[in-house]
Parts: sequence; structure tokens; C-alpha cells
Amino acid sequence: MIATVFFIGYCPVAPGTLASAFAMVILLIFAPSDTVILFILITSLILGTVASEKVAKESNSKDPSYVVIDEFAGYLTAVVFLPLNWQILVAGFVLFRFFDILKPPPIRQTQKIAGGLGIMLDDFLSGVISNLLIRVFLLL
Repeated sequence: MIATVFFIGYCPVAPGTLASAFAMVILLIFAPSDTVILFILITSLILGTVASEKVAKESNSKDPSYVVIDEFAGYLTAVVFLPLNWQILVAGFVLFRFFDILKPPPIRQTQKIAGGLGIMLDDFLSGVISNLLIRVFLLL
């Protein structure tokens, strides 16, 4: 249930995008504090690493497509400690999905890391880069 983000990963079309959108909708509806977002993010990273490691081993796959906790945590990384308005949340979504799908260096290199850490790390880095770009845009 953790690895698939409440079974979103089993959606036949764009499960990673849906998991990111799910995280965005949660933030839009509940507007949690930075502390709560950080808690959810850290919890998602830790539990996601463990859960995706287990699912990858059980499925005998390096990165099963139905494991989407990495996209959930990556999106949260993209918007953590930023203003929670719809423009920032949508920008975080678009930038995160762009970097997660394109996987430019150094993101691509993290895919060489095996197991749950490798599954989670490329999305975390995509989120970090997205977050930093939004911060640059906010300074302009």
C-alpha cells in the first residue's frame, strides 16, 4: 500500500503522474504547514525506500512501474518550504514531472544505484532541482 500510494500505482495510465497529482491535491485541500509537509516528506522517503526495496525484490524488477511512492515524495520535495499557492504547486508539478521523465544528468546517474534507494533517489533529485528552480523564479 505504501509503495503504490494507496494503490494509485496500479492505475493503467500515468500512475507516477497521478501519484504526484495526488500529493498536489492534498496540499491544495489541506494547506499543511511546512513542518507537516516536511514530516510527510521524510516519512515518505524512509518508508518509500524500505517499501520499494521490498516490492522490487518480490517482483524481481529494478523499478516496478506500480511503485509510485518515489513520485509522491519527489513532488513534496519540489514544493517543500515554498508558498502554498496554486501557482507554485502547479509549477512544482510541471517542473518535477519534466525532470522526472527527462532525467538529465546528474539525475540519470542515480538510476545505477540498486534497490529502494535507487528507486527513490532520482525522484528526490528531480524534486530538489525543481524546488531550486522555483526559488530562482521567485527571486526574479
